[in-house]
Amino acid sequence: MMTIIDLQRAVGAAPDGQWGPRSRAALLAQFSNTRAAALSPGDIASAAVRLGCSIRQLNAVRKVESSGRGFDAAGRPKILFERHRFHKWTGGRFSPAAFSQRDSGGYNEDSWAKLNGAIATGAVEEAFQACSWGAFQVMGEWWDELDYDSPYAMARAAAESEAAQLDMLIRYIEHFRLQDELALLTSNPATCKPFAAAYNGAGYRRNLYDERLAAEMAE
Repeated sequence: MMTIIDLQRAVGAAPDGQWGPRSRAALLAQFSNTRAAALSPGDIASAAVRLGCSIRQLNAVRKVESSGRGFDAAGRPKILFERHRFHKWTGGRFSPAAFSQRDSGGYNEDSWAKLNGAIATGAVEEAFQACSWGAFQVMGEWWDELDYDSPYAMARAAAESEAAQLDMLIRYIEHFRLQDELALLTSNPATCKPFAAAYNGAGYRRNLYDERLAAEMAE
């Protein structure tokens, strides 16, 4: 189980066990990669062949999940912190807080700030698990199923490149056997429902994931 001291050592901060401003800054610096390589057409084409889908289908998922980019303006991998997941995994001990609530939401708030706040509680692994990462927004909670060494290791992989983020999607699709659902995507929302339900969860309709995927397929 990763502790604050372990994380401080990993990001080059003083290992004092207190997640203060310097540790927070060190984490952001560690995850900033302004030279990260973007996905190439070859990367997408190879993944499409491996997964038995089309390039258009992969690009539709990418556009819906991250507007087509895996990194933010600061060079950090795009993340979305799911405060209700953190609440669940920590038994609500830290709720209510920006990073810990019974209900989902707060998506207009800074997810990196929420990640830092969650880490400060000492629930380091739960904090990284509560984030979805990169161009395809794969949840950190699946680190073990996707063969990463830890939630932090999965997060660090997301900071390497968009190709590493695509690899996360490939691992997820293959582990959960969603190749058929992915290959069904068309401009008809009805064909997008199986993938949206499997990938985005039972509440996919609230965010219109099926319709958004269909709209991207129609482009």
